[in-house]
Amino acid sequence: MQITVRYALFAALSMAANLGAQGVVLALLGPMTSALALAVAVGTVAGFALKYWLDKRWIFNAPSVGIRLEARQIVLYGLFSVATTAVFWATEAGFALLWRSALASYVGGAIGLCLGYALKYVLDGRYTFGKPA
Repeated sequence: MQITVRYALFAALSMAANLGAQGVVLALLGPMTSALALAVAVGTVAGFALKYWLDKRWIFNAPSVGIRLEARQIVLYGLFSVATTAVFWATEAGFALLWRSALASYVGGAIGLCLGYALKYVLDGRYTFGKPA
């Protein structure tokens, strides 16, 4: 399977895991404000963990490493996730503010997601799963 298709599929699986975990928490605890915060946290962890494992194993073919290097990889993966999410949000917001329409917001969001995932792929390949300095 082509790496781009696999990467996109893994992103979709990660989103499904995130939303599915949120759904389980909300089904168990009800849609209270505090339950929503917990659901988002649990979903984020579930999606992050799945995407990390899939990317490490099936995108970058990174070998298993010791606990110290694994922790380094997880931290870098998380930091790059936050940074590229900011790219997505900024692009979506920029389009929405510039053209002042819901359609512009969606277009900006789609472009931002593509830019963010492309940047994340490069950063993870070079720094997260590449050879440490």
